[in-house]
Amino acid sequence: MSTIRDTLEEKLARFKQLELDMSDPEVLADGARMSAAAREHGGLAKVAGKYREFKKLTDEIRGCEEMAEAAEDSEEREMAEAEMEGLRKRREQLWEDLLSLTVGGEDSHRTRCVMEIRAGTGGDEAALFARDLFEMYRHYAESKGWKTEIMDHSATEMGGFKDITLTLEGENVYRDLAYESGGHRVQRVPETETQGRIHTSAATVAVMPEPEDVEVNIKPDDYRVDKFCASGPGGQHVNKTESAIRLTHHETGIVVQCQDEKSQHKNLARALRVLKARVYEKKREEEDAKLAEKRKGLIGSGDRSQRIRTYNYPQNRLTDHRINLTIYKLDQIIAGDLSPVTEAMIEYDRDQLRGDMID
Repeated sequence: MSTIRDTLEEKLARFKQLELDMSDPEVLADGARMSAAAREHGGLAKVAGKYREFKKLTDEIRGCEEMAEAAEDSEEREMAEAEMEGLRKRREQLWEDLLSLTVGGEDSHRTRCVMEIRAGTGGDEAALFARDLFEMYRHYAESKGWKTEIMDHSATEMGGFKDITLTLEGENVYRDLAYESGGHRVQRVPETETQGRIHTSAATVAVMPEPEDVEVNIKPDDYRVDKFCASGPGGQHVNKTESAIRLTHHETGIVVQCQDEKSQHKNLARALRVLKARVYEKKREEEDAKLAEKRKGLIGSGDRSQRIRTYNYPQNRLTDHRINLTIYKLDQIIAGDLSPVTEAMIEYDRDQLRGDMID
């Protein structure tokens, strides 16, 4: 199994490389590259610093072990063992900190991500549920101090969303939201139901880390640009200018469109951000498929075809089927208090990784 130590070594190596890049005259002269390097460097700084300290403590513990073995009397041996005990406790606490920082895989340090919410089966009720999920994540983001930006959306006449794409930015944003990828099912009496019957409908959520420009280099020749008029609920045209943008990536066939801005240039810039995230995610999924057996037991990858969660309104119950978590505070969670769910997910993954420390 690819261990957490492997992941930490990769993060530390990347951090060191970024330090070198940020002192490279070529990078310093390129504002975009420098900004991207500085942002990624900042995202890795905490985990790299703690892992450096962890490695230093490990070396000191080995030194104490050697001193204890070479001790010529019991007093000298006891002193070495006493120091070693204190170092081990400090290292164990550091390991717990590192687990929290690295849960979620190699992209856990990302401070930006793209979220796509799509209505599934259930017609208008599914679209209204997609809207409720969006509001839940928006309120949760506000409580965490994250920045959110709607990139594109397709609304229904009843106020729901057929689909909505947004970006989120802030500390631990991808680590916390990676667990949301998958199928979400709701059981409730719809607003349109006159006889009080409970209906079941669904929505899917996809959360993708947003890569830096230097990680995914997409050139204009790599995609086709289609321009069209933006439209609103019911298909009516919102404006008569071709401000909306649709991008089709030649290699992968991925299609992205943005129409929320009146400016064609702004819509193109937004569409490119989403396209890069989706291309990066596709490549990441291909790599994960190769490592599927090695990663089994961890839930952070978030297979979006899997039904991960049920929201039962009559019972005020949320159930996450991946870890058999049931919470009877659905009203609070849907209002944005997602922390009990997120923390349970992180703790589950942390437990799976906890035995991965190597002396």
